[in-house]
Amino acid sequence: MIQANCYILADDATRDAVVIDPGGDAPVILDALGRGKLNPVAILVTHGHFDHVEGLAKLKRATGAPIHMHREDVPLVRGMADQGRMFGVRAETAPPPDRLLEDGDEVRFGGQALKVLHTPGHSPGSVCYATGKAVFVGDLLFAGSIGRTDFDGGDYATLIRSVRSKIFTLPEDTVVYPGHGPATTVAIEKRMNPFFQ
Repeated sequence: MIQANCYILADDATRDAVVIDPGGDAPVILDALGRGKLNPVAILVTHGHFDHVEGLAKLKRATGAPIHMHREDVPLVRGMADQGRMFGVRAETAPPPDRLLEDGDEVRFGGQALKVLHTPGHSPGSVCYATGKAVFVGDLLFAGSIGRTDFDGGDYATLIRSVRSKIFTLPEDTVVYPGHGPATTVAIEKRMNPFFQ
């Protein structure tokens, strides 16, 4: 309904995979994992807003994969049912995270690794996951825009600082995969995003 992006990354050799931001449509995510013959080894949360975590409970029950997120967004996930009601959506309360992430941590799957970047601003515990020439940014940054900062725990100046210090310092050809809308690149957002001009 809110058109949030969910990403599945897999290691070709081992078929181990991670799921980033399982919003709604858990059956669709499970079908994609099954069709790809993938073994989900982690469920990764960029931030605790319900449109990005609504599928956590179903996915965890179906796969047993551990949930990874930053400690500062645990209260948001605990209050997911209340968040959903604000938008007229019934959301199931998620189980607690299995691993609390910190800035600089790594999440490994097969021979691959994602580096955790703590990027508060949209929410206190927002994180991005970077690997090679790709970064998965949740609602921190969009093509031509930024995430909202008017929700509880959001802060405009902090978000801008997070983007400048953690995302715009990545190589310019890094592909930015946001939580909503199309992919973009670091170079395009540095030059064209009106919030940074």
